[in-house]
Amino acid sequence: MPACNCQFVIFGATGDLASKKLLPALYHLQCAGRMPEAMRIFAFGRRPWDDAAWQAFLRAELESHASGFHPEHFDAFCQHFQYVQGELHDPESYGKLSALLTREGAERPDDTTFYLAIRPGEFVPVVQQLSAAGFNRDSGSHRIVIEKPFGDDLESAIQLNEQLHRHFNEDQIYRIDHYLGKEIVQNLIVFRFANLPIESVWNRNYIDHVQITVAEDFGIENRAGYYDQAGALRDMLQNHLMQILTLVAMEPPPSLEADALRDEKVKVLRSIRPIPKTAIHAYAMRAQYGPGQINGKHVPGYQNEPGVEANSVTETYVAAKFYIDNWRWRGVPFYLRTGKRLAAKTSSVAIRFRHTPQQLFRETSIEHIEPNWILLSLQPESLKIEIYVKEPGLEMRIRPIQLNASYRRDGEKELDAYEALLLDVMQGDRALFIRFDEVEWAWRAVDPILKAWSRETDYISTYPAGSWGPEEASRIMDQEDQYWRSVF
Repeated sequence: MPACNCQFVIFGATGDLASKKLLPALYHLQCAGRMPEAMRIFAFGRRPWDDAAWQAFLRAELESHASGFHPEHFDAFCQHFQYVQGELHDPESYGKLSALLTREGAERPDDTTFYLAIRPGEFVPVVQQLSAAGFNRDSGSHRIVIEKPFGDDLESAIQLNEQLHRHFNEDQIYRIDHYLGKEIVQNLIVFRFANLPIESVWNRNYIDHVQITVAEDFGIENRAGYYDQAGALRDMLQNHLMQILTLVAMEPPPSLEADALRDEKVKVLRSIRPIPKTAIHAYAMRAQYGPGQINGKHVPGYQNEPGVEANSVTETYVAAKFYIDNWRWRGVPFYLRTGKRLAAKTSSVAIRFRHTPQQLFRETSIEHIEPNWILLSLQPESLKIEIYVKEPGLEMRIRPIQLNASYRRDGEKELDAYEALLLDVMQGDRALFIRFDEVEWAWRAVDPILKAWSRETDYISTYPAGSWGPEEASRIMDQEDQYWRSVF
């Protein structure tokens, strides 16, 4: 699909999200020659700037956050931009914006994408103002893009969706999860469905369990105001990890068309076995980082971070277990974990196969053979299959080797997730964006955990910063020989 001649409006253009993610991604598209020449970008912000002040800010941010800065590309990039001073709650600001978006001689604005790079609490007021200004007309021609979190729990997610749907149709709403824009995540679809030997063993007959890990070695940085209210379950597991789970577990879609792909993801989420209220601690555990060492430097515990409430029991680590009750996955546990101040920054999917059924080597020096693994690392990128071979020599001894199935060749540039997703927005491709029923069923899966933890306000386990989390996280695993895979 060719890129449309659309316009972009970035609300919150001077905020962290725009500075660190959106503006560098748009700039990289410009450098790659993927930005439509006639595209206009309006940077909406409160600061009393003219275009010269905006361009100075833009240059400083790109020099800090873009991967490579080239003055010749920057000059062309600036030609797309116009700065618009305004207030999010001011109707006159939207009238001024509407006039700017309507080209001379036109009766109404061209196709426009409104990127809400603002606090979630501002989503509904801005959408209401856009609707009052007439930007919700003509389904599909005007779009809004919103970032997670999509609500704080099931009830608030439903309420947010109802508010959005009062003004915009579902096909106008692009809910973004940048993990879905990562090439290695998209490569998971190809790895599964383009390779017959892989797909044929991708089921409960061969797979023992699946682990999905998103680990961060940094703390909450300057986000205490948000994070202390959200926690790791809301911030990461309910969205990023659950989305990865759906791609690992879904059935082959009939096509890569947006709704065909998302229909299969919803089927996975609807098949997740509800967690019994009386068994929450057997299915999930939480913890909070204490002081420790990260890269040889001492770091404080969570409760000593600036802005964190005294005696906070907000979790910075969560591990949870889910079962998908369908023909492919019945009885296979999916273990999900995420945390801050862990030993390394990594995102991975580790799939362990079952033990071989025959003890062929029991009369040799081989006492035990570990199961095989498929190791998909999202960060850093790699895709490996772990198998066993005989060691050279006279004795019957074996050792594991890894077959590297990574797809990136030397010199091939990694595409930033936001670059891919912004390009999809321009083209109107919704395949990698989240439909509301995905949001709803993901919340339904974790809602029992949230409700149980909301009643436990007196105590939370801790783990030292720089570790792989609390040792008791292994308690949710079904078998004694199952363990968290942290080494790839």
